[in-house]
Amino acid sequence: MQALREANKSLLPVGVKTVQGSFRRGEMVVCVGPDGIEVARGLANYSALEAQKIIGQSSATIESILGYSAEPELVHRDNLVLV
Repeated sequence: MQALREANKSLLPVGVKTVQGSFRRGEMVVCVGPDGIEVARGLANYSALEAQKIIGQSSATIESILGYSAEPELVHRDNLVLV
């Protein structure tokens, strides 16, 4: 979450520890830090099921895991609002 707050970066799969709930690509998701406090909200580039498969992985491996790569980010910075 430090990359989101301090460096204005996108949310990459490698930086995500868990995925909770059910969502589809394009839906708004809440990004929560390790302390359980909401950090940001954004539009998901992958569904919850897809995100669960790629979290903790390098963006370069998305295509080999899912069979396609929509975007290298789970949530792109342009579609992310810090709270």
